[in-house]
Amino acid sequence: MVEIDPERLLQDLHALREFGRSGPGVVRPTYSDQDIEARNWLRQRMEAAGLQASIDGVGNVIGRSPNDGPALVIGSHSDTQPRGGWLDGAMGVIYGLEIARALLADPATSHLAVDAVAWADEEGTYSSCLGARSFVGELTESDMAECNAEGESISSAIERAGLSGRPTASFEPDRHRAYLEAHIEQGPYLEEQGNRIGVVTSIVGIRGIRFQFSGQQNHAGTTPMKRRQDAAVAMFEFGHRLQSEMAAVASPTSVWTTGVVDVEPGAESIIPGAAALTLQFRDADDNVLEAMQNAALDLARAMTGESPVSVSGTPLREKITPTLMAPELRDHIGTAADALVPGAWVEMPSAAGHDSMVLSHHLPCAMLFIPSINGISHDFAEDSDEDDIALGCQVLANAAVSILTELQ
Repeated sequence: MVEIDPERLLQDLHALREFGRSGPGVVRPTYSDQDIEARNWLRQRMEAAGLQASIDGVGNVIGRSPNDGPALVIGSHSDTQPRGGWLDGAMGVIYGLEIARALLADPATSHLAVDAVAWADEEGTYSSCLGARSFVGELTESDMAECNAEGESISSAIERAGLSGRPTASFEPDRHRAYLEAHIEQGPYLEEQGNRIGVVTSIVGIRGIRFQFSGQQNHAGTTPMKRRQDAAVAMFEFGHRLQSEMAAVASPTSVWTTGVVDVEPGAESIIPGAAALTLQFRDADDNVLEAMQNAALDLARAMTGESPVSVSGTPLREKITPTLMAPELRDHIGTAADALVPGAWVEMPSAAGHDSMVLSHHLPCAMLFIPSINGISHDFAEDSDEDDIALGCQVLANAAVSILTELQ
C-alpha cells in the first residue's frame, strides 16, 4: 500500500490554517479575501503535486489527476464558520491533496487517478454546499440570487472575488466513480469510546419547525394573573414539556435543539402577546424524524386546548432526508482501518451535514471520521491529535488504493 508523508500532510494543514487565522481558530468565510487567498494557495499546492489544478466559476478548487479514469474524488470544503476551527473541512481537503500526491509519487500506484477538491461554501455563508451542488448541476440560476447576512448575492460575490466568466467544474460519470471525504467527528463518541477511526454509515436527516405562541399583550402591572394570556409563559412551558415528548419517541442518537426564541414586544412592563420558538431535530432514520415531528406538533395542539394561548407549528425548512453511505466503499475503509488499528474503529452515523449529502445522489460516497478533542467543533477550541490526523489519512489512502484497484 501507498505511504503518505505525515510531516508533509501536517505542514500543509498548518499552512492552510494561516489564511484567516484568529488565535487557535480560523475565520475564513466563503468569498472573503482570506478564502480566495487560501484557494489560490491550494491551487498552487495541487499543481506542485502533479495535478492539473484550477479554480472554477463558483470557487471550487479542482486538482485533476493526469491519469485517465476510473477516478476517485477526494476532498472536503475549505471555508469556515464565522468563528470556526482549523480542521473542519480543511483536514479533508489536505487529505485529498496528500493522497493524490502520494499515489502519483509511488511507482506502484502512479497509474491510479485521484482528483482532489476543495468545495466552496459548504458552511452556507451564502448557500450551503454551494460548490458541491454546482459540481453535480443542482445550482440553478435563481440560486445565484441567494444572499449572505449582509445582503450580498452569490453572483455579486463571485464577481467581487474575480471568478466571473470562469467555467464551472462538472461531474463526469465516466470518470468519477466515487467520492471519499474525511472529517473530524465534531462530537465526543470516538474519544469517549477509545476509538481512533469512525466509518460513517449515514448522514442524519434534518427537520425544523417554528412554533408561534399567540396570546394577548397587556399591562404587566394592572392585569390580574388569572386573566393573563402570556405568550412567553406558554412558550417556556412548551419548551420544558417538549424534552420529555421528544425523548419518548427518539432513538439513542437523536438530537434536538431550540436555538432561537423571540418574545414580543420584549419590554419589561408588557405581558408578551406573541412569542416564537424554533425547533431543529436530527436523526439517521426518517421514521424516527417523522415520529419526532408528530410528537412536537401533537404537543402544540394539546397546549392550545389547555391554555388561553394558541400554539401553532410551521415547517421551517425543506426536509433533509438521511443519506446512506455506500456499503461497498464503507467495507474498504473498514478493512483499511482494521489493518492499522484493529479493534479501535467503529461504524457510526454523522450527526452533522456534509457535501456528501448532495454528491451521493450522483455517485457513491463514503466518509471517515477521526476523534475531536473534547467533542468540540464550530469553535476556536476545535482540535484533534496530530497522530490521529496522520492515521486517518493513511487509512483513507489505503482504502483509496483498494477501491481503485478493484475498479480497474
